[in-house]
Amino acid sequence: MATDDDVRRIALALPGAYEHASYGGAPSFRTKPRGFAFLRADIDALAVYVASEEDKLALIASAPDIYFTTPHYDGHPMVLVRLSAVDEAELAEALADSWRLRAPKADVRRLQAER
Repeated sequence: MATDDDVRRIALALPGAYEHASYGGAPSFRTKPRGFAFLRADIDALAVYVASEEDKLALIASAPDIYFTTPHYDGHPMVLVRLSAVDEAELAEALADSWRLRAPKADVRRLQAER
């Protein structure tokens, strides 16, 4: 089980990441110039980007207890992560993957060089 605080700690550890209020004041996490993760308190979930609609469907099929979607995200390369079901390692991977898709390429290269 993950909490909003876990999301915040993991997201803000990524290069250039910062917290920003969006969608009615809900916390989101951005990297200049784009958002990469959005907390959804109304459904106890985190919305993250994936590479494609196919990747989204594959995640949902592989772990439907963790990954899901709603009609709001139809046609968008985003998946919802159920915080009550995800462990910290899986959450960190989902956040890092989303960040890599949205972050400036120089920041992505810097993170890869550090690891």
